[in-house]
Amino acid sequence: MVQPLIAMPGGWELVLIILVIVLLFGAKKLPELARGTGQALRIFKSETKGLIDDDDEKDAKDRGTAAERPPLEARQVEDAEALRQERRDTTNG
Repeated sequence: MVQPLIAMPGGWELVLIILVIVLLFGAKKLPELARGTGQALRIFKSETKGLIDDDDEKDAKDRGTAAERPPLEARQVEDAEALRQERRDTTNG
């Protein structure tokens, strides 16, 4: 059987971790710490959802119809040219 590189802490380890956290922050600060962590996670989740939604909208807009899009080879050449131009601009400027 393969042993995981990082094992999950057992019962006594969890008790010890919680005890250390209570000693470091104090029992009165723990609710504030939990509230702040929850709020930060909610903000992070909403921002990542917004980024995903923005990417989906951009992809849908960029796709267009097949008649509007240039062939794949032409797009790759355009992308390569744009990349070369960016590199020239950053090295010269």
